[in-house]
Amino acid sequence: MSENTPENVEAEQAENFDPATGEIADGVDAADQQSAPEVDPFEEFKSDLRMKDGDWYVIHSYAGYENRVKVNLENRAVSLNAEDEIFEIQVPMEEVVEIKNGQRKTVRRVRVPGYVLVRMELTDESWGVVRHTPGVTGFVGNAYDPIPLSIDEVAGMLAPIFEEQQAEAAKAAGEQAAADGTPIETEFEIGESVMVKEGSFEGQPATIQEIRPEQQKLTVLLSIFERDVPVELGFNQVSKI
Repeated sequence: MSENTPENVEAEQAENFDPATGEIADGVDAADQQSAPEVDPFEEFKSDLRMKDGDWYVIHSYAGYENRVKVNLENRAVSLNAEDEIFEIQVPMEEVVEIKNGQRKTVRRVRVPGYVLVRMELTDESWGVVRHTPGVTGFVGNAYDPIPLSIDEVAGMLAPIFEEQQAEAAKAAGEQAAADGTPIETEFEIGESVMVKEGSFEGQPATIQEIRPEQQKLTVLLSIFERDVPVELGFNQVSKI
């Protein structure tokens, strides 16, 4: 580290002297003063998908057997030494709120019944491993030479996974902020009207009754059978009107 001697100070001032203005700049590059551009988390998610090996394909399964097909295919990839060609199997899931007998309950269900996503290198061998997995009825599209999904299509189908990751990260940050005694900022306000954007109540307006930022949760009032019913939703399940 250089010493802060008069000679060094004078040299630094001479280096930062601007003859056009006759002033000495503060020595900080203008580019350094600008904050880094904000990264869109969803674009980052798509970039991560793009960097992974293989392509994504959609296979048909019997409705209700999607998760069983996932397990069967994972086991076959191991037992048939196909792990270097079949990398990942996903069944897109989503959480929805259902009202039964006046009781609200959050349930987890398959987002697109009858479909399973597979990330793989398509070869004759890997095609056979997938096609002959119990519960699989075939590839979507050309059965023998299927066309892979685009990254946008994959990201759209796997959006719930991205949303879960974001919710977990936000929840962890909220819990840490609460533990530190730091006030947690939120874009929502009690009494504010919002629109439900997913689940059984998608497209319905609601009014915020309670905000729990440390959990990234809201309690909103929904009009059901002409009655205001409280429903718990995640921050990512509603949007401002």
